[in-house]
Amino acid sequence: MKTLNKEMQEAITPSMAIDILKEGNKRFMNNLKANRNLLQQANETSDGQHPFAVILSCIDSRTSAELIFDQGLGDIFSVRIAGNIINEDILGSMEFACKVAGSKVIVVLGHSKCGAVKGACDHVEMGNLTALLSKIQPAVYDEKSETENRSSSNAAFVEKVASINVKRTVSAIMERSPILKEMIQNGEIGIIGGMHNIADGEVTFYAN
Repeated sequence: MKTLNKEMQEAITPSMAIDILKEGNKRFMNNLKANRNLLQQANETSDGQHPFAVILSCIDSRTSAELIFDQGLGDIFSVRIAGNIINEDILGSMEFACKVAGSKVIVVLGHSKCGAVKGACDHVEMGNLTALLSKIQPAVYDEKSETENRSSSNAAFVEKVASINVKRTVSAIMERSPILKEMIQNGEIGIIGGMHNIADGEVTFYAN
């Protein structure tokens, strides 16, 4: 597996970038790995990096983007925060990844049985976590189909809220970043949401 250089990155389209991630996830699910020399990649990227994707995922220890998409050093920008939410710093990081460093797709990746989503469902308040969970709360209120037991003990409710949260984040990125919105509208980059099943490793991408 070759280390990405500028020419290779420029040749990747947004749809190709998603396909690369899908293929990597299939390898992960089948317990296969692309043949790559990570030490060599470290050396070859020491003077510059050209990742093809920026992935916003949760800090959950089971949701490492590099592992579940079978990617190497220099392949992706990985942004991780509980509940895969956004703030100004994350938006700025994404703008750097796409506008400056040339990434071709933004992926917002939620996952099953997310602790942050469960906390939001239960309206947990604790220190600085309170402000973070408040960013997930709109997804809790947007979920209307579960009318009884709207708490973390209802597994179906949690998964529905997690899905809504991903889709809200995708929309919020375009609403809050004119730079990224323009790049998406011009077809320079793509944006897509998805869900990682922590039980079997499968990532399901949502249709845009």
